[in-house]
Amino acid sequence: MTTPILTTPFTDPAPAERLERAAVALTANNFAVEILDDAAAARARVKDLIPPGASVLTASSETLRLSGIDDDINTSGRYQAVKPRLLAMDRVVCADDIRRLMACPDVVVGSVAALTETGSLVVASASGSQLPSYAGGSTAIWVVGAQKLVPDLSTALRRVEDHALPLEDARARMVYGQPSAVNRLLVLNAEPYPGRATVLLVREAIGF
Repeated sequence: MTTPILTTPFTDPAPAERLERAAVALTANNFAVEILDDAAAARARVKDLIPPGASVLTASSETLRLSGIDDDINTSGRYQAVKPRLLAMDRVVCADDIRRLMACPDVVVGSVAALTETGSLVVASASGSQLPSYAGGSTAIWVVGAQKLVPDLSTALRRVEDHALPLEDARARMVYGQPSAVNRLLVLNAEPYPGRATVLLVREAIGF
């Protein structure tokens, strides 16, 4: 009798015990981590974590858009929002200035494509624009839906290619008129500077 192959849909929220296991692993890897009930709780917590007047970059993220966090940061006037400044700049003439602005804000807020139960974060990017701040240039806050939790790195990479990329590609074609791609991949296995990076794990599914 052939054993059926179990497939992972990558859309179902992980149960509480798996989230707790990931939180323990993240803490051991020097990430600050909080488990929150829903996107509304994450939205409120992000406001608590960012000091007024800080320069803040919101990475391109469906999680931030759907939760309202992107609007909170970029339209409230509470912070020195980087994204509105970028949108007002000529992307060809000011390309170097844009890269510098994105590389090192006080705070970067975004999400990840996958989180492993062993405490690694996986980020995929077409342009790489958010990666300097994610990797160490800024204080980082990641809001991560429970559906992004996977057992290990190999499954995380499969989630990027089989699930996140097709959805982001469709979004990019609609919004920008061009396809997306996994041109750059960042794996954060641990945080060498305790207190720099916070992971807000949300019990519900949100984002890609």
